[in-house]
Amino acid sequence: MYISTRGETDPIGFRDAVMTGLAPDGGLMIPARIPVVKDRMAAWTDLSYRELAFEVFSLFTDLSPEDLHALVHESYIGFRHPEVTPLVRAGPIRILELFHGPTLAFKDIALQFLGNLFEHILEERDQRLNILGATSGDTGSAAICSVRGRSRIRIFMMHPHGRVAPLQERQMTTVLEGNVYNLAIDGTFDDCQRIMKETFEDLTFKDQHALGSVNSINWARVLAQIVYYIHAALKTRKSENADRVRLAVPTGNFGDILAGWYAMQMGAPISRLVLASNENDILSRFFNSGIYRSGGVIKTISPSMDIQVASNFERYLYYRVGEDAGRLRNLMDEFKDSKSISVGSGDDESDDPSIVAGVGTTDQTMAAIRDNYEKYGYILDPHTAVGVHVSNSFLSESEPMICLATAHPAKFPDAIREATGETVTHDLLEGILEAPVRSVTMPNDAKAVRDHIDAHAG
Repeated sequence: MYISTRGETDPIGFRDAVMTGLAPDGGLMIPARIPVVKDRMAAWTDLSYRELAFEVFSLFTDLSPEDLHALVHESYIGFRHPEVTPLVRAGPIRILELFHGPTLAFKDIALQFLGNLFEHILEERDQRLNILGATSGDTGSAAICSVRGRSRIRIFMMHPHGRVAPLQERQMTTVLEGNVYNLAIDGTFDDCQRIMKETFEDLTFKDQHALGSVNSINWARVLAQIVYYIHAALKTRKSENADRVRLAVPTGNFGDILAGWYAMQMGAPISRLVLASNENDILSRFFNSGIYRSGGVIKTISPSMDIQVASNFERYLYYRVGEDAGRLRNLMDEFKDSKSISVGSGDDESDDPSIVAGVGTTDQTMAAIRDNYEKYGYILDPHTAVGVHVSNSFLSESEPMICLATAHPAKFPDAIREATGETVTHDLLEGILEAPVRSVTMPNDAKAVRDHIDAHAG
């Protein structure tokens, strides 16, 4: 069963949790119990990625084994690497390549599964769905790719106008299927997230238009990402003959690293998660001070992390306050009013030794791209470079370090060219800058978005 972090929604099953997205009480859906399966890790070590995905999903879903096998197969058959998420050595760090899906970003791993899962549930129930999403870059293209052309689904994807990388924007706006609506919002990604949340909190509108979410407020997104943490940890532990590993995670919205935290709670051999932020460092400041305070969004060369309000932080905070939904509600109300909350002992730390954090500035990010290319012949995208830079401060001789590579470097050619002098391309991006586009620029206003959905929803 699934419950809301805010404690005012009745428990619901997996299918309803997926279709609900944001809970009716404004909270996020989480499993009522985290399964602890440390005793299964040895048996899971030699499983393929798809086999492990089936085992992990089985712990959290009520789907039949036959249906779940089919969904896993369909979701990952199109990935361009047989291992789905291969590990590559680059000096002292192992790079976990999560960009072998159809849009060259880690979001494909969860969203290919979620798109197929949506379709499966909608066909079971003979229903239709209107998706409202917000993206700082990669979520939009991955979500659109996962549902384009599906007859039961329409998707309305908001992105901050002029604040995503050109190739990221084109991956969204060049999709011309009739069920896809790109909305360029005159604001920041945080504004897009705020509009999305306000729209979902209008329960009459949400029910009237059967609104669902593909953002990581949807539990299925986090669930799908748990798999690659366990897979990478088990493979590395075996190959390096280590007891446990460390993973560095470039993150802005906290959904990716939250999946790693769940993997740790389940018993994966992970000793520490290294949270890596760019100059938009609300999360790294929290884990170094216990204070969660938002500020203005700074535009950087790692735009998917240009975020000052992390939507998934509420899930983590629920556990940090002892699963006390009342206290969580008070904290979220306080943050809404003051843009700042304090959680911890008051001793300049967040009181969670399993997560450490650091910042990679633009100059440090560029240096990491250049140095890794010159020393190891490996090209990092700007987001992954933030993770590599920060991870260097937390290396251990006994515990291998893995850094998540969240996107293919070809999506950020200008930064790569400036750092290395090299031009990186990919056949999936050929011709995309010249392709026709379809997008609507809209004011930073929730009512304008609701009106647009009202006019075009199925």
